[in-house]
Amino acid sequence: MSGLTFVDVCSGAGGLALGLERAGFEPRLLLDDDEDAVTTLRTNRPHWNVLHTDLLEFDPQDHPESYDVDLLSAGLPRVRSSATVARSDSRVEERLLKATVYLVHAIKPRVLLIENVPGLADSDDHQEFHDFARDELAHLGYRFSWFVLNAVDFGVPQNRKQGILMALKVDRTGAFHEPMPTVREPVTVGAALGPSMASRGWSDAVRWAAQASRPAPTLVGGSKNRGGADLGPTGAKNTWATMGVNAGSLGDEIPGSDFVWDPALGRDGMVRITVEQAALLQSFPPSWEISGRKTSRYRQVGHATPPPVGEALGRAVAEALEADSATSAAG
Repeated sequence: MSGLTFVDVCSGAGGLALGLERAGFEPRLLLDDDEDAVTTLRTNRPHWNVLHTDLLEFDPQDHPESYDVDLLSAGLPRVRSSATVARSDSRVEERLLKATVYLVHAIKPRVLLIENVPGLADSDDHQEFHDFARDELAHLGYRFSWFVLNAVDFGVPQNRKQGILMALKVDRTGAFHEPMPTVREPVTVGAALGPSMASRGWSDAVRWAAQASRPAPTLVGGSKNRGGADLGPTGAKNTWATMGVNAGSLGDEIPGSDFVWDPALGRDGMVRITVEQAALLQSFPPSWEISGRKTSRYRQVGHATPPPVGEALGRAVAEALEADSATSAAG
């Protein structure tokens, strides 16, 4: 099926949009409120229509090109757990979730795709949003699928579980089937980053890659108000340490020929990965340029939907749309 179109909100560094593009979708409009993310999108895809605005202030009436697309997609900022619900900014993410659902009334996509934390799909903590989405969309003729994917099943060298809401217009789509894993064996950190680590002549790159024999923990980018350029909470840092990686901060450059790798010495004897290498762990292509200073760049990378996951979801949506077109043609 050709000519599939989508609108993508809270686009960030463009991981979801890039995956959808690979699946045959053409963006009508992308938007994000972060200046560096907008620059990232415009730098890598100058022909994309990228709007620098807050989703909460976006009015489709001002952008008629957004109407009647096949897909409305949103890789939204991560909703909080019940443990953080009392925090003063804990409701921002929930407002963005609801704003995306409200957009369906105006844009009228054939399919709505929201990607977020796995708990959004399978935790009672988010039952209020489930009920809200159903109340808003069921009477418009959408049927719902809630499921969890792990990026490692799609060739991403990272254990990264994602909760997915897929809502499809009943009279305009066929049956939707969750994407099936595309790889049998997980890609390890060593396999993903080994060539990069060796690119400046580091003699221990091969030995390091052999020890980094597992997928990465979930990358987290932190928020604008808290969190810096490190590789996550204590548990993730401990996992990184077993691979000889200092996860307390990101490196500014790849190790050179004189770097001595000796994890027995503690953090000073461990290698640090760069933002560009973090992007490889999200399966961005090496040519994808991330704009901004280091913390901003890593935040964009850590928040992104890995492009292979976006592609798998896009192909599953395209198959549902194709099935509907075939049924209509037969009728």
